[in-house]
Amino acid sequence: MRIALLSEHANPLATIGGVDAGGQNVHVAALATALAGRGHEVTVYTRRTAGDEPDRVSLGPDVTVEHVPAGPAVALPKDELLPYMPDFAEYLARRWAANPPDVVHAHFWMSGLAALAAAGEVGVPVLQTFHALGTVKRRWQGAADTSPAGRIAAEADIGRRVHAVIATCTDEVKELLRMGVPGDRVAVVPCGVDLGLFHPDGPAAPRGALRRVLSIGRMVPRKGVDTVVQAMRHLPDAELIVAGGEPGDEEAARLAATAAAYGLSDRVHLVGSVARDEVPALMRSADVVVTVPWYEPFGMVPLEAMACGVPVIASAVGGHLDTVAGCGILVPPRRPRALTRALRDVLGRSGLRASLAAAGLRRARSRYGWPRVAERTEAVYLDVLAGRRMTIAVAGG
Repeated sequence: MRIALLSEHANPLATIGGVDAGGQNVHVAALATALAGRGHEVTVYTRRTAGDEPDRVSLGPDVTVEHVPAGPAVALPKDELLPYMPDFAEYLARRWAANPPDVVHAHFWMSGLAALAAAGEVGVPVLQTFHALGTVKRRWQGAADTSPAGRIAAEADIGRRVHAVIATCTDEVKELLRMGVPGDRVAVVPCGVDLGLFHPDGPAAPRGALRRVLSIGRMVPRKGVDTVVQAMRHLPDAELIVAGGEPGDEEAARLAATAAAYGLSDRVHLVGSVARDEVPALMRSADVVVTVPWYEPFGMVPLEAMACGVPVIASAVGGHLDTVAGCGILVPPRRPRALTRALRDVLGRSGLRASLAAAGLRRARSRYGWPRVAERTEAVYLDVLAGRRMTIAVAGG
């Protein structure tokens, strides 16, 4: 098949860890590569963000990243991109007029708008992965939500118009059904993990005598790192390593100030962005990886830690309910006391750490390798092309 992946703000070539660069970038890059490994020709369309970006860049064999001129060629927050989606769609329509793809898979809601507008002119089926839903974001962020005003209505419309929605976890399915998306157009295919990069064997980053708690991800309030900092007050024999973000990030400064106010500056270390190929060694150096966002559409960090054979404590939200439940510890979000209890239990019991590590590793390897995820994604594409209805399945099954 000739497959078009649309990812308007999340360039698969981008550095991971910025405000708008995270799991979606990794997902699109890995999915494109894995689909190409199954014999398909894949083009990823993403917005041009610099004048010197080449029109097309090879991401690997049979995978091309194409930079779409839509709006100014500068980096912009994703919530400011909606006015440029008609230009994005017009570019795609021109590109596909003579040589359309067999299937279009849009990632994030604004990509869905562009995909439907462009693909409709050439009769190509469109599939949608939202990665995050406006209803969930609004529920947790309230007035702090910077999404465009029409996002929630647009997502519901997209979900009803596309040929299929690929949800990344079972919790997302419930939201989609409440939005009025027909259940026979929804399939569950999880995100994956690079098992060639994330595995237990290999070097570990240097560490001292203190127990090590690791938090890694984007520096935004909803990731809940302040909850981990608060829990550290009651764990005098442990240190917290916070990886992610860049110098000068507002959230990093807030976390540093919080740690200082609690007298934890000597045990809470904000190390900034870590190169992706260095993340496994950092994870292997930890006694436990903690990821407790307020909400999480899927959550790739827990999977990566599990694949490294490291115990995981995660908030009981979103994709964590599929990936971590039964092989890690789930806690309510924004509850420092509950997190403290879980950390004390895990850090204080070597047998528990070993059993969680083994269970997480088994699950990561059996369910979440990218070749398996690509195979299941391809199956959905084929169902759509054959006109078959979707069957909602348990993620990872």
